[in-house]
Amino acid sequence: MKHKTIWITLFGLVVLFSSAIGIHITEEPVTPAEPEMTMEIPEADEAFHKMMDVLEHQRCVNCHPSDNVPKQSDDRHPHHLGITRTNGTGSATNCQQCHADSNNEYSGVPGAPHWALAPPSMAWEGLNRYEIARSMMDRSKNGNRSADDIMHHLTEHELVLWAWEPGVDSEGNPREIPPVGKEEYIEAVKTWIDAGAIIPDENTKD
Repeated sequence: MKHKTIWITLFGLVVLFSSAIGIHITEEPVTPAEPEMTMEIPEADEAFHKMMDVLEHQRCVNCHPSDNVPKQSDDRHPHHLGITRTNGTGSATNCQQCHADSNNEYSGVPGAPHWALAPPSMAWEGLNRYEIARSMMDRSKNGNRSADDIMHHLTEHELVLWAWEPGVDSEGNPREIPPVGKEEYIEAVKTWIDAGAIIPDENTKD
C-alpha cells in the first residue's frame, strides 16, 4: 500500500511538471520577423546610375547642347567666340581646327581625337538621366547604333575617355573630372548593357 502511494505521488508530480513545460512553451511570445529596412538595388540598376553619374557630367553634356551652342568649362558657359553648330565654325569637322588630338597645356584648349559636337538628335542638355538614357539607346536618334555599338562608344572612344584627362583651362586650373573613376565607369557600362540595358523606373530613384 505504501509503495502504491509513492507511485501515485510520483505520477502526479510528472503530470504537473509536464503541464508546466507545456504552458511555458505555448505561452512563450513569438518574436516577429524584422521588417526589411532597405530594398537592395539590383546590380544592373546600380550600374546604370553609376554610368549616368558620368554621362550627366559637364565633360559629356557640354558637347551635347540642346540649343546648338557648345558649352565649355565646369560652369557650362557658352563657347567663346560665338561658336555655334550652324555658324560654319561649329560644325563637327571644323571643331578640329582649334581642338587638336591632345590638350594644349599652354593655351588651355582641350583636345582629343575626333573632337566634335554630338548630332542634334543627341541633345542631352536639360534632360534628366532617364531621358538621356532613352535618347542614347533610341536607334532613331543615336545614328542607328545597337546596344553593343553604344557600349564600345562609351568605353573605348577616345573623345569619351578624354573626360578623365581633361587637362587645364586657360588659366591653368585643372578641369573637373567625372565623379566616378574611369575603370569603374567602364565596368558599370558593360554590366548595364550586358544585363539588357534596361532603364530603371524613374520613380524608384531620388
